[in-house]
Amino acid sequence: MKNKKIIIAGGGTGGHIFPAIAIANALKKAAPATEILFVGAKGKMEMEKVPQAGYQIEGLDIAGFNRSSLIKNIGLPVKLIKSFLQVRKILANFKPDAVIGVGGYSSFPVLRYAQQKNIPTFIHESNSLAGKTNILLGKKAVKVFTASEGMERFFSPDKILVTGNPVRASISHSEISREEAILFFGLDPLKKTVLSVGGSLGAQSINEAIDAGIRLLASNNLQLIWQTGKPYAAKAAERAVESKDVWVNGFINKMEYAYAAADLVVSRAGAMAIAELSVMKKPVIFVPYPFAAEDHQTVNAQHLANRNAGLMVKDSEAKEKLIASVLSLAKDEAKQEELKSNIVKLAIKNADEVIASFVLNKINEYITA
Repeated sequence: MKNKKIIIAGGGTGGHIFPAIAIANALKKAAPATEILFVGAKGKMEMEKVPQAGYQIEGLDIAGFNRSSLIKNIGLPVKLIKSFLQVRKILANFKPDAVIGVGGYSSFPVLRYAQQKNIPTFIHESNSLAGKTNILLGKKAVKVFTASEGMERFFSPDKILVTGNPVRASISHSEISREEAILFFGLDPLKKTVLSVGGSLGAQSINEAIDAGIRLLASNNLQLIWQTGKPYAAKAAERAVESKDVWVNGFINKMEYAYAAADLVVSRAGAMAIAELSVMKKPVIFVPYPFAAEDHQTVNAQHLANRNAGLMVKDSEAKEKLIASVLSLAKDEAKQEELKSNIVKLAIKNADEVIASFVLNKINEYITA
């Protein structure tokens, strides 16, 4: 039987890219001879992160719809046509047995063209509120892998397989000790550590609140691992020079160390962040991004807050309330344990393996049919 060839399409944010890499790794583990090609959008972070993970990626000249400035969408139809021509060439050269879409606007032309050519397509929907692109593509997909139950309002019930969200093996199977992780960041093992992450692209409200409260954190014997995103990195680095209790960078490549070092976490409430924090059993204060599609991050955070699996501070109130919430939680050991014991109940460690196994088995069915 010939080696299987699979395209994984999508990206834009870490919430799409890292699950995609987790699926790719699971595919290679289950069937080492499998050839995998990623397709993303030129200029987006997948063009950097995917090669770092050891995979080849092709970039499309495509952009998403800009809701804040309609005039910037003038060239969108031309880019879409160009991307379809690029996709046609990529698929003709690579000849995939299947295509997996993980979300992000670069997934649309790849899966759409594959479906036109009767190439089996699969979708992973990480959120509880499905994106419009995935809803459209899901109609002709072989299977839609979802993070949670109740997705029948978006996809045909016979298309759905609830798998959870794939978490990178480096995180889900991490055995790094707190002490080892603290030393990795050059911090003090005797001090409680706050990890602040605003998603792969950063979060202005979280950054501004942390920035304003750095001295207050230090005066309460707390140290900080601060992922800022690129836009705030330079300013944060200046602030960090003033304190030996702060480690700062625009992006953390070794998140398994950051999670292992953290005693409590400040985070956005994206589906992948929640999946990772659940696996790592961390007490979290969520600051949901209010402009996510249909405000789904607030829905995510409220769902956890209702289960005592996390705390929530509204984005609009972060500057006034976030640091106070961090200080309060840091002092309340009982609350930390309650949040940890409840969030770990949501943890799923093998979503990547379940998805990889299903896709490979389906390809075998199509090949032998």
